[in-house]
Amino acid sequence: MRTLITEKLELHRQKHHPKVRLLVSCPDQPGIVSAVSTFLFEHGANIIESSQYTTDHESGRFFLRIEFDLKDISANIDQLKSRFGPIAESFQMNWSMSRASELKKLAIFVSKELHCLHELLWEWQSGNLMAEIAVVISNHETAKDTVESLGIPFCYVEANKDIRKEAEKQQLALLEEYDIDVIVLARYMQILTPAFIQQHPNKIINIHHSFLPAFIGANPYKRAYERGVKLIGATSHYVTNDLDEGPIIEQDIERVDHRDDAEALKNIGRTIERSVLARAVKWHLEDRIIVHENKTIVFN
Repeated sequence: MRTLITEKLELHRQKHHPKVRLLVSCPDQPGIVSAVSTFLFEHGANIIESSQYTTDHESGRFFLRIEFDLKDISANIDQLKSRFGPIAESFQMNWSMSRASELKKLAIFVSKELHCLHELLWEWQSGNLMAEIAVVISNHETAKDTVESLGIPFCYVEANKDIRKEAEKQQLALLEEYDIDVIVLARYMQILTPAFIQQHPNKIINIHHSFLPAFIGANPYKRAYERGVKLIGATSHYVTNDLDEGPIIEQDIERVDHRDDAEALKNIGRTIERSVLARAVKWHLEDRIIVHENKTIVFN
């Protein structure tokens, strides 16, 4: 199985070898698109996808995502970044430029409920989640056999509110050891400390089992049942110091009614959680998200 997945990842690298992704955020003003496209043309690039958005044409913020092909990019990417610097400075840009063939390294945190982990692993095996799943970290051993059967390292780290700092010290060491780019909390039922979050800004993706901002915190399905809701949902967001209040990446809902008790809501919700988290992770891996204040612009 590992060999098959490795082959799919290698095919992705080969197919996307000349492709580069450019993300831009800056104050809106005339000439931004012209300057960027002219720069790319002058350096022999071919734009294959472009999306843009502005919050306000007069005094707002401008966001841009461009994918382009460029021959011999492996030798030229650093030079291209250096030459783009003066343009970025002149428009006061926050920007990033990365090769699509360079897959991000993923760490998945999970507790006892495995449905979101299973979805991510399935998408990965199917070739729909282009990343290197470098390690799965859990405070339970429930997922060990599943993870290791796919050739992925599994690390058990005991964690609860009484030993949170000690647990995070071990977890941070593992993240450094595996050179992790993205952390996914696939129903990891522990609160992270500000010190942990500060080391990975906008790189920790969580799934919360409610349609935020409703039912922040614990037991949302129970509380939704007690409230008599007619819709339930799930939300994937970046983690910040404010519990379940980080920038929202993706959400979805399902209609329910008076016949659905709390357990039924939970079963319905699991399906929503799985797909919402998978989409959010996929968009992050494809560099389709720009964070602005406590919101996201998602070019999907």
